[in-house]
Amino acid sequence: MSEMEGDSVTLNIGSEDMKDGSQIWWRFGKYLLAEINVNNDSITVYDDVADGRFRDRLKLDNQTGSLTITNITTEQAGIYKLNIARAESSLSSPSSKTFNVSVYDSVHCCGPTEAVIRLVLSALVGVATVIVLVYEIRSRRAEQDQAHIHTSGSIEI
Repeated sequence: MSEMEGDSVTLNIGSEDMKDGSQIWWRFGKYLLAEINVNNDSITVYDDVADGRFRDRLKLDNQTGSLTITNITTEQAGIYKLNIARAESSLSSPSSKTFNVSVYDSVHCCGPTEAVIRLVLSALVGVATVIVLVYEIRSRRAEQDQAHIHTSGSIEI
């Protein structure tokens, strides 16, 4: 994920993972940022770790398990890891997801030339997508017409 400095970024866990998990941990490097214990309905956010760089910036959604970092700065850029311990049996292994968050400074984001290049590239991707879709639709229609002709031509009375 690439986010502009000052924006909020939400790291989504996924509804199935939240339902299946009994313990959920969010980490940034070696630091534990937040945890949810579904069994006893406890939620803890540790925003005073990592020299306070997350102070008053973390929000943990107790319904979805998603972690939001508000007013993100380049200090919060890095690897975030989600660990989920499963409730159903001791044989199931915990799952994990990794999120790589990069943060760019708004001053260096988009000069006029870069903005025009991005706009042109986005337009080209959009046009290419439409061309591919039209080609696919026409190909399928031609196949259906050919199958219909073949089917109606092979019936003898």
